[in-house]
Amino acid sequence: MRAPDFWRCAPASPLARALAPLGALYGSVASARMTRPGARADLPAIVIGGPTLGGDGKTPAALAVAASLMEMGERPFFLTRGYGRRDMRGAPFLVDAKIHTARETGDEALLLARCAPTIVGVDRAAGARLARDLGATALALDDGLQSRRLEPDLALMVVDGSYGAGNGLCLPAGPLRAPLRRQLAAVDALMLIGEGAAGEAVAEHARAAGKPILRARIAPLADRLPERALAFAGIARPQKFFATLEGLGVEIVGRKSFADHHAYTARELAALERDAERLGATLVTTEKDAARLSPDAAGRVQALPIRLRSEKEETLRRLLRRALARN
Repeated sequence: MRAPDFWRCAPASPLARALAPLGALYGSVASARMTRPGARADLPAIVIGGPTLGGDGKTPAALAVAASLMEMGERPFFLTRGYGRRDMRGAPFLVDAKIHTARETGDEALLLARCAPTIVGVDRAAGARLARDLGATALALDDGLQSRRLEPDLALMVVDGSYGAGNGLCLPAGPLRAPLRRQLAAVDALMLIGEGAAGEAVAEHARAAGKPILRARIAPLADRLPERALAFAGIARPQKFFATLEGLGVEIVGRKSFADHHAYTARELAALERDAERLGATLVTTEKDAARLSPDAAGRVQALPIRLRSEKEETLRRLLRRALARN
């Protein structure tokens, strides 16, 4: 789904207020789920999650955590449910980016697998055992903050500075997966990506709860970008991608938004290509979207790679060392 605009409006809109009782019910159920202790893994488990339904920056944060672990001499494995894949059942399995497609693993798993071994499966405990058997020394869970399927040795909440907690309400009245105060109580630190008053408001709540704040920013890695682009994205907040392109000096002459994890059809890609040719523009999308394209189609689209740059790398490493020592 795509996040509705009223989710980010503060104070809450009339529609959000009308849905607030349902949001309160959802939040109470989610809070109860978060209080249940998860299974303990035989390996240190670092959980990276966001407070909202999507678009917080969990995957770039997970990649940054794994990179730090590898620099510390560890062999991290990612665990992910593989959201958006065709079959969510079955035993956990190791992703092979050479043979698996996004329909089999989910788009995020393919991105993670470029950095470190990645296991896809709903059963997190079974995935942890498989990782251990394959030689992992640490686990990085992309999402899992609210489900508590595994008890974390370190839990990081990732917040988008421009979005924060949205309107501060739980689904369906707002974007929160559980009440913000309950989520902050369950984490060890807050990672704030980018700037913005909405993110700073969440950071203030984190400081009041005694949580350290890690600041980071998204850094695009593309060496060559087109002057004119028809930009398209099927992510939780496509406007973030469009703003990033414009910030790099790209003139966006057309933009197309799709639902998060959208599976592109050949007809849709053909239509995008016709529009780009008519506008004299290059098709540009996110790495996550490119992972959902066929190899042939991906070759005709330029993807914008991004990485997370942390401003407090030593603080993150100190937290990671503490997590490694717990297990």
